[in-house]
Amino acid sequence: MNGRLIAVVGPSGVGKDTVMAALAAAVPALGLVRRVITRPADAGGEDFDSATQAAFADMQQAGRFALSWAAHGLQYGIPDRVDVDLRGGRDLLVNLSRAVLPQAQARFDKLIVLSLTASPDILAARLGARGREDAAEITARLARAGAGIPEGIDALTIDNSGPLDQTIRAAQAALYPVRV
Repeated sequence: MNGRLIAVVGPSGVGKDTVMAALAAAVPALGLVRRVITRPADAGGEDFDSATQAAFADMQQAGRFALSWAAHGLQYGIPDRVDVDLRGGRDLLVNLSRAVLPQAQARFDKLIVLSLTASPDILAARLGARGREDAAEITARLARAGAGIPEGIDALTIDNSGPLDQTIRAAQAALYPVRV
């Protein structure tokens, strides 16, 4: 029995990585997928594997990504080793771009999309607090915050404007509904 790839999506600053870590802590059977990104290793934020543009291109050419895409001037890749865990029946959480969801849906048999939302004020505050972007970049990211889920993709939507434990309870209920 194959596991599910649970794509966690939403605008920058919505708390995808925080929610993923807390959800994995609450549901120990869930695995976290570590992305490869062409971002400097000391950029902060999520846990990721840093790669130069050349190294990323080499990995892509060698077929070492199950999924890859470009966003925000960076390259992102999901290592192909996710297939082993999925074939073993393990559910995996992965931070994906909304734009790559059609590609992910075509690639993975059991794709679940968990779409996180938050109010614009909260997004702006979180983006400012993380310190990775300047004011112009934050403004650009906020302008893209309203981008929806691509047509033909079903998503479970969770509001992450409130306390983290409330978000985690809602995500658990959506991903693992009680069967009566």
